[in-house]
Amino acid sequence: MAAALTLYRSSIGKKAIMAISGLIGIGFLIVHMYGNLKIFLGPEYFNEYAAGLRELGAPIFGHTHLLWIARVVLLGAVVAHIWSAYELTRQDMAGRPRSARYGQKKSIAATYASRTMRWGGIILLLFIIFHLMHFTLGWVGYSAGGFQPEANGQYHAYENVITGFSFWPATLFYIVAMLMLGLHLYHGFWSAFQTLGLNSYKTNMLLRGLAMLVSAGLTVGFVAVPFAVLFGVVR
Repeated sequence: MAAALTLYRSSIGKKAIMAISGLIGIGFLIVHMYGNLKIFLGPEYFNEYAAGLRELGAPIFGHTHLLWIARVVLLGAVVAHIWSAYELTRQDMAGRPRSARYGQKKSIAATYASRTMRWGGIILLLFIIFHLMHFTLGWVGYSAGGFQPEANGQYHAYENVITGFSFWPATLFYIVAMLMLGLHLYHGFWSAFQTLGLNSYKTNMLLRGLAMLVSAGLTVGFVAVPFAVLFGVVR
């Protein structure tokens, strides 16, 4: 127990928490993107997919039970990721000499993605909040009566996506956030394996290539939907 608490309080333990929670988040993003791309199969298929999410694991799990378990796990991963990022940032600033905080900062051997991790993380957190208010709750980005909630087992996910991305400020924010997500994932994916001791000089290039593939694939996959709506590919 004491060893676990020591690890939890150490910078190594916090980095491990950040890495594991980040990988959980990446797993969710891959599944989420795969589901989003079903919109290209038409409204009936996409709405059936939205309804099917509520029945995952049936008949062992009841209506929305497994979906809520996934939401709780994901929420826990997001909270753990934010907490570890905050604690590591606080430790980094506390350990930096006061004189160095006001001097000129030079980035040596650091990628643009790594230098924007913290600000990118803040933007993504704001985006998550907006995204839930937009497509899940329909509180923003829709005119009165524009958002169609589930009623009597009928889902209108397809129609809500089309209407939601017709509001250009939301679409612009979505695209910018997905570009920031790509930068965040490129550095974070590779760093997670580095933190967990699963990287070496033999696998470094492979993992960097995989990080590029995952980040680029998710970015393209997510922005494909708003662009398809903007250019009338799906309507």
